[in-house]
Amino acid sequence: MDTKQLLKKVRKIEIKTRRLSDHIFGGEYHSTFKGRGMTFSEVRQYQFGDDVRNIDWNVTARYSEPYVKVFEEERELTMMLMVDVSGSELFGTSDQFKSEVVTEIAATLAFSATQNNDKIGLILFSDKIELYIPPKKGRSHVLRIIRELIEFEPESKQTNLSEALKFLQNVMKKKAIVFVLSDFIANDYHQTMKIVSGKHDVTGIRIYDKREEEIPNLGMVQMQDEETGELMLVNTSSKTVRRNYSKFYHQKVEYYKESFNKAGAGTIDCRVDESYVKKLLGYFKRRG
Repeated sequence: MDTKQLLKKVRKIEIKTRRLSDHIFGGEYHSTFKGRGMTFSEVRQYQFGDDVRNIDWNVTARYSEPYVKVFEEERELTMMLMVDVSGSELFGTSDQFKSEVVTEIAATLAFSATQNNDKIGLILFSDKIELYIPPKKGRSHVLRIIRELIEFEPESKQTNLSEALKFLQNVMKKKAIVFVLSDFIANDYHQTMKIVSGKHDVTGIRIYDKREEEIPNLGMVQMQDEETGELMLVNTSSKTVRRNYSKFYHQKVEYYKESFNKAGAGTIDCRVDESYVKKLLGYFKRRG
């Protein structure tokens, strides 16, 4: 993709996702993810209905009329976007690949955080850390994140979520809002998830295609594993083959849900041909 095409695509995503974050998610995000507490802002004259416990007696004595202390929420938060860039994210049978939906969701979340003056960081992972962008504020920083999500080409096509979670734990010393975007076709991250969720506010967003849930009966078909590159002939007319695949797939989904739920983390399921807007908004409202 040349620079002109890239910039055009970034701009298109910005327009769509920024509109969503401005008009839909900004307020929901603010009410869902609280700051660290209340901090002193200013002193003003007492008004009917003010809490008398907030009266500043020193200022009141000085001006011979009541003044109160005004507090505001200390909102300095950090959002970390952890995005799976393994080979399976390039799957899609509808209008979009899973990776394209991931980019839109990540951009929407990033602009919602920016609207609340929070920092945003990015971790792209396969079976290793492919890219780490430390948290910063601002529109230009979000646009850089979107560019990386669009054009980044990972070195590996395989997945290791546990290693990505360990990396997060090492680089984020303070509590962060963490969104993990993946199809979660991965193993052995239950314990690491439990440790990370004990420190951070974690939500898993599973992006999947309806055609991944079961293999259609198409006879003898050559298939390629996107993560290993292995080519194989699969007899899709065999009920046993289709049943075993379906069992394998649903075991991965159950492992994901169980790992996140037992760790106290949130989960959202987004199918590529459905509205992720409704899923995100519903999740924010339930949490808020």
